[in-house]
Amino acid sequence: MSESILSLKEAQIFQRENLVLSNVNLNINKGEFVYMIGKTGSGKSSLMKTLYGDLPLENGTGSIVGFNLKSLKEKEIPFLRRKIGIVFQDFKLLNDRNVFENLKFVLKATGWKDAEKMKTKIMEVLKKVGMETKDFKMPFQLSGGEQQRVAIARALLNDPELILADEPTGNLDPATSVGVMNVLKEIHDTGKTILMATHDYALILKFPYKTLKCEGGELFEVVQQNSNI
Repeated sequence: MSESILSLKEAQIFQRENLVLSNVNLNINKGEFVYMIGKTGSGKSSLMKTLYGDLPLENGTGSIVGFNLKSLKEKEIPFLRRKIGIVFQDFKLLNDRNVFENLKFVLKATGWKDAEKMKTKIMEVLKKVGMETKDFKMPFQLSGGEQQRVAIARALLNDPELILADEPTGNLDPATSVGVMNVLKEIHDTGKTILMATHDYALILKFPYKTLKCEGGELFEVVQQNSNI
């Protein structure tokens, strides 16, 4: 039997007081790669934020990596975020420190103490994204694609059960987007579960996976044919 890693039932997703998605039923099993598409303002980001505890789940039920979203308490959010890796569109790297120190900052913030273990882990995740020779570089010395690879490495630091990627190629040109997508595909091929919000339909055609669409206040699965997306 497949193991569910994310489940929402009759969930209502709000952005401030506005209801953006109603009656959301979603189930993602361990090892799946799922796209979430939809126009700007269709609720993709609000749904993502609800999943990592940035917005409360007001109505309906939901669980993610063993946490109950409906009863999630403020103090539980850091523990939830240790079990999920989040990749943002704008990288969110700290510009005052190099790549290595960016990743070390996250490990220390999530309770790591041993300097040698931290170093080993950092180099391991950088190698996975092809950035092991750039650990001394400052974020502004890197291209957009390289910064996003570092951001993906950062998301892998605590061996997350689920990766939430919110428009990870949104700020990148097409060729760089394919490079980043190849990195995500390789990570998925190791057994990781990924939910990726995107509006890059060219990528979806090149890397076809299960696709959900936010439209008209609803979330539904789309059958992948060029005309449907």
